[in-house]
Amino acid sequence: MFADISFPISSYQVFSYKVPDHLKSKVTIGLRVMAPVRNRKVQGIIVAIKDASDYKGNIREVDSLVDESPVLDDQLWNLILWLADYYNTPLGVAAKAALPANLSTKYKPRSQLFVKAKTGGEPLATNAKSQFALLDHLSEKNEFVPASTLGAFASNPIEVSRKLAEKGWVDLLEKPVLPDLTGFSLNPIHKKVRFTEYQDMALDQLKVSMDGDEFSPFLLHGVTGSGKTEIYIEAARHGIKQNKTVIMLLPEIALTPQIAGRFRAAFGDDVALWHSKLSQSARAWTWKKICAGDYKVVVGARSAIFAPLKNLGLIVVDEEQESAYKQDSPDPRYHARDVALMRGKIHGATVVLASATPSMESYYNHINGKFGYIHLPERFGGAKYPHVHVVDMIKESEETEVYGGIFSRSLLDKIQDRLDKKEQIILLHNRRGFAPVLRCDDCGEVSTCPHCQVALTFHKKGKYLQCHFCNHIQRNLPNKCNECHSINIKLAGIGTQKVEDELIGKFPDATIARLDGDVIRSGLNISEVLQQFSDGDIDILLGTQMIAKGLDFANATLVGIINGDTGLYLPDFRAGEKVFQLIYQAAGRSGRGRIPGEVVVQTYNQDNAVIQCATQLDLKKYYNICLDERQALSYPPFSWIVRLEVRGKSKNTVEEAAARLKSRFKNTPKGIEILGPAYCYREKLRDYYRMQIVLKSKKQYDPNGGKLHAYYKSIIKRNNGANLKGGLRLIVDVNPVSLL
Repeated sequence: MFADISFPISSYQVFSYKVPDHLKSKVTIGLRVMAPVRNRKVQGIIVAIKDASDYKGNIREVDSLVDESPVLDDQLWNLILWLADYYNTPLGVAAKAALPANLSTKYKPRSQLFVKAKTGGEPLATNAKSQFALLDHLSEKNEFVPASTLGAFASNPIEVSRKLAEKGWVDLLEKPVLPDLTGFSLNPIHKKVRFTEYQDMALDQLKVSMDGDEFSPFLLHGVTGSGKTEIYIEAARHGIKQNKTVIMLLPEIALTPQIAGRFRAAFGDDVALWHSKLSQSARAWTWKKICAGDYKVVVGARSAIFAPLKNLGLIVVDEEQESAYKQDSPDPRYHARDVALMRGKIHGATVVLASATPSMESYYNHINGKFGYIHLPERFGGAKYPHVHVVDMIKESEETEVYGGIFSRSLLDKIQDRLDKKEQIILLHNRRGFAPVLRCDDCGEVSTCPHCQVALTFHKKGKYLQCHFCNHIQRNLPNKCNECHSINIKLAGIGTQKVEDELIGKFPDATIARLDGDVIRSGLNISEVLQQFSDGDIDILLGTQMIAKGLDFANATLVGIINGDTGLYLPDFRAGEKVFQLIYQAAGRSGRGRIPGEVVVQTYNQDNAVIQCATQLDLKKYYNICLDERQALSYPPFSWIVRLEVRGKSKNTVEEAAARLKSRFKNTPKGIEILGPAYCYREKLRDYYRMQIVLKSKKQYDPNGGKLHAYYKSIIKRNNGANLKGGLRLIVDVNPVSLL
């Protein structure tokens, strides 16, 4: 018997190995094994089993199995096959997304030694002082005690405990140390729910779909605060009663604690959390229990879509418009929303794409009848929409003669008013650090990262400059300009640290917390801050876009958006859509309880259509404007896109390779347009120059994108078509969320 094995490398080739006799009854397609590659053993996955091999040379043997039993069933294996083909990724690399190399069903948590005194042992040596001391202490306890806590009585308490056990003076007990799986969710949140008419209709649609055991995709379009989470929970409850399992996807780890608390209240220990902030032991233990079928619900970030649940009945993609669902690196560069749809199709499951601000793709699919449509037009529990105030910061600057200020008078007054009323405030500013730019006022030179052509951001705590792309840190701040040697260099722009400093100065008695990428180093930090805000221990919560969506705090009655224009003029076809969604979603955090809410949006572009529609909460108007623009320019959702990026450390070599690749695109099929090659907006990142060629295929000629996929694959010939040598790489990005 022979097995074809694919390894998680960039090669599309598979390798044949002989299956030893003792493993023949255990091997199956999709099983992970260790096999020799040159002089080391490498983890791979079996992609085919044969009675004979076509390879005539020396064939080596499979070494061992990674898992005790197969993790993949036919459905998950078919998903991996689709993932590899659709995203142009080697099968072994695609499999690694679903089967992380450092996780195994053989995982066993570390054990801890416990010790308890008993009577009637052999005589101890008179000079065994540690043994006597430890035994005297244990005799007083009369219970099992962790041996590691007895350091005050012996320099090596574990060794001494074992010697006492040999002489019959103590009993030993080994207990597994299970990781804490509850620390990444808020306290269980129990709500008495009385559904609205719209919620009842939504649930009826989902229940009928789930009862049918057929793939059914829905767009759940509910305004902010309309009670979408309650629908998720009730739909999951319906599925669990049918002995089905549920995947609940969230775009941000910041959203996980609150949603997890709601699901834990409903389903107890049947809920597993899955995201990148889990410790390695927690990930390993959780994954093993998922494989064993111990969980009915998995709540997590994008990689949770590959959770090896059996009998999958429901997949919910919350805030489905979020770009965080797209994996930019490493391969496969998949979008969890699209993978969720395909997994639902393979399993015959119901898939719910939910948002108050759907992606243009999902909105368009609903209009064209590809998705079922569920609309929740009213806020839950009688809550009213917040009143939105728009502050023209240009006019504000002229009237106050304060230019570049952080807060308008209106926002400051409303913050003080809420503090006086013991209500809470959420402030959004989508720029972390203290100041995004260090610039010379004489020549305009900006301090940039030596590895990326982007400005370094100043961080006040620690006083350093940092690149937010490669994390390069410069601790020695310049005291003069590198170009003109002027000493007139100044920090420019506003980051969350600067906003926090000014808040502390203006509201010294308020309790202020900041949530952004600089303070969030673990899921526990997120949970602690959100729990404190939920308990009312924090007055003002300041953060980046991670706090703008999905969170539900009844006492938060004011939302302030420091700069509503951030990202508005980036050269990307989704720029306006993202700004609209961010403002609309952030505004939705206000007034979700019985107290009416307000929103203050500060802008320098009051007349911009994106700003106007977002501050008027007029989604339909903006989406119609956006769809008209996209159709005129043949951008998604009216076309399919594949981005081919050539990157390398030599600028000239990258330019030559990109031109050579472009020259291969001949006899272009009707409906396919080729843009470029051109340098990416961020021309250099992490020491690599980047050029891109963008292929667009109009859906009127290519309804399913098959023509585009066949065309580009025939050109690049599995990444070799560009003749890339000398450290050059070709990155294939299918359905990119950004062209930056």
